[in-house]
Amino acid sequence: MNSGAEALNRHQHAHLVLLDLNLSDLDGIEVCREIRASSDTPIIAITDRDTGVDGVLVLQAGADDCVVRPYAFRELTARIEAVVRRSRLGGETARAISRGPLYVDANTREVRLHDQQISLTRKEFDFLHLLASQPETVFSRRQIIAKVWDDVVPTSSRTIDTHVSNLRSKLGASRWIVTVRGVGFRLGGV
Repeated sequence: MNSGAEALNRHQHAHLVLLDLNLSDLDGIEVCREIRASSDTPIIAITDRDTGVDGVLVLQAGADDCVVRPYAFRELTARIEAVVRRSRLGGETARAISRGPLYVDANTREVRLHDQQISLTRKEFDFLHLLASQPETVFSRRQIIAKVWDDVVPTSSRTIDTHVSNLRSKLGASRWIVTVRGVGFRLGGV
């Protein structure tokens, strides 16, 4: 693809997006943000600037990794393999989880509630899958960051709260994600 507009129109069919931030028609960081808003497809951004600012901004916009030019082809290949491996969330060993009317399938990354499919972002899915996989466990914010964000501390202290709010809204009730004051979160609703 040669433009940001083309990337926005065709990313749904990709298994991975390699996004050059130096697009001729659109801001690469904004293209990343728009792709992430509508898709869980892994994104690796490529930039010419080694200031660190582009890397931070594109990761905040939803990229899974960022590579600075010039880079070795072997490095890019290794980063692609790592991002794809992480995006599989357990790969072949993942299983489907049913908790009452809630169904979470890590293999297909599908969520259903009362047989209605629920569309979630990658992080929302990972968060819900974590809670559903151990429904009696209260996960602290630190544990959630370690397991859902791979120990990369989100830039906003409200990131977890925002994801909880989004999940509650998409699941149609706050009872599915229970806040245990001063401790963390657990699955509820069954």
